[in-house]
Order: sequence, then C-alpha cells, then structure tokens
Amino acid sequence: MRPTLGWIGLGNMGRPMVTNLLAAGYEVTVYNRTEATAAPFVERGAKLAASPKELAEQVDVVITMVSDSTAFHAVFEGEDGLLAGVRAGQTVIDMSTIAPETSRDAAAKLREKGGHFLDAPVSGSVKPATDGTLVILVGGERDVYEQHVPIFDVLGKKSFYFGDNGQGANAKLVINMLLGITMQGLSEALVLGAKTGLDRATLLEMVSVTACASPIIAMKTPSILEENFTAAFALKHMEKDFGLALEAAKQAEAALPATSAAHQSFIAAKANGHGDDDIAAILVQLEKMSGLR
Repeated sequence: MRPTLGWIGLGNMGRPMVTNLLAAGYEVTVYNRTEATAAPFVERGAKLAASPKELAEQVDVVITMVSDSTAFHAVFEGEDGLLAGVRAGQTVIDMSTIAPETSRDAAAKLREKGGHFLDAPVSGSVKPATDGTLVILVGGERDVYEQHVPIFDVLGKKSFYFGDNGQGANAKLVINMLLGITMQGLSEALVLGAKTGLDRATLLEMVSVTACASPIIAMKTPSILEENFTAAFALKHMEKDFGLALEAAKQAEAALPATSAAHQSFIAAKANGHGDDDIAAILVQLEKMSGLR
C-alpha cells in the first residue's frame, strides 16, 4: 500500500509538487501557515491539518518544502511542531534548501524518537516542479531513501543518493552555487555586450550555439529579452544559498573566489529591491552599476 503523505509548505514550489502527488493517487494531508492557500488542495481531495504536530500524527511520511532553515525550525520544533507528533518508524523528508547542519540536527532528533530523516532538496524551479522533472538530491540512510524512491519518481525525473544526512543539502549548495555563478557570468557578458554596442538578441542567439550554451541560459533568454523578471527562483533565495555555500566552504577550507564575488552582486541586488524578482534580475543590478540604467 502507498504511504499516506503529509505536506508542509505551499509556496511556489510546494503547490505544483502537491498537485502532482494528488494526481498520482497519493492521499495527502497539508499544512500551511496561511490556511487560504491550502483551500484549493482541500477541494481536490487533500486533508487539512491545523498544525505540523497534528499533520505528523495523521500520516506515514511528512514532507517539508519551506523557504529556509528558519522556516524549517518553525515547523519542526516547538509544542505544535512536527517533531512533537512523529512516531517510531516514521520518515520526515525535507525538500527545502537548508543548511547541512540543520539537516543533521533534525536527523539526530528524529533518531531519538525512532524516526528517520532524509534531506532531499531539489534542483529546478517552478516549471520543472509543475512538469514533475525536478532533480532530487538525497542524504540519509540508503534503505530509507530506497523505500521512498516511488515518491521521488512522481516529483522528479531523477534522484541521486549522496550519503549520510546533510549530504543532500551539500549537493544542493553545489548545484545552486553553479547556477548563481552562471547567471552572474551571463549577466556580465550581456553588460559588456551592451556597453560595446552589441545587439542583445543576436548575442544571446550566439551563446545558444556555442560551447557556453546551457539549459538555464536558454530558459532565461525570453525573460531577459522581454525584461520580465517575475520570479521562478527568487533572487533573495539565491543570495541565501550563496551564503550557505560560503559557510560550508569555510568549514571545509574550500576556496571559492568567484562565489564570493557573485555573492556580493546578489547582496547588492537584494538591497536595491530585487530580492523578490527572478535570479535573472541580477542583470538589472549589473546594468545599474555600469550606467546602463
């Protein structure tokens, strides 16, 4: 029999992921701080829990998809947190981008109650979440991961097992770091192109047929040309992820000079009001710094 699922976090990513689980026939109970956000899912057959604790008490597997470590702590800890409601043998899967140490701490607390924890953050934004083509990066006990692969197969096109708790979170920092640097590099190229009189559309077409072509550049090209920076992946979250990557690098004594420089650009963009825009809006910040706006 399929496990019953509990889902915490109905933001831009959580909504399409829950939609796919319901469409696949899973019984899902949801919790969200803003109850009205959960209403459409209740109409489609999901149950509604009044607290993370109540949700954990009602399901076999709890999945969290929240914005950061602070938000994860808010639903995990406390009198009404999910930790207070978990049972021995139960699994909690966190699919957020949180600090590796937060994942390891949650795993240790669950083990004390006889439960299991998987850190399983995803690579991909709203469209892959909608299409069920996310890439899922997992840390935790291998046998627990293998038990839950059918859930991951609904949500993504591929899942990777990286080892103990915290390793999925580390893998997410690696891929998001590369994503942010790619957007920084593309934006710098477009700024230089603009300052030297190159046509932007032609420049982007050129990039698309060179060795520098990549899926993320192809994905962002229409929004760059239209100057439509509605967030698929908010710039403020990329800035947060850069910070997490640099903290992990400090602990591991890894030198990341390009990441440090890109982080400063994203800090400036966030400070200048682009935090809720898409990560492609880093281009706007660099244009301002270069006198193009």
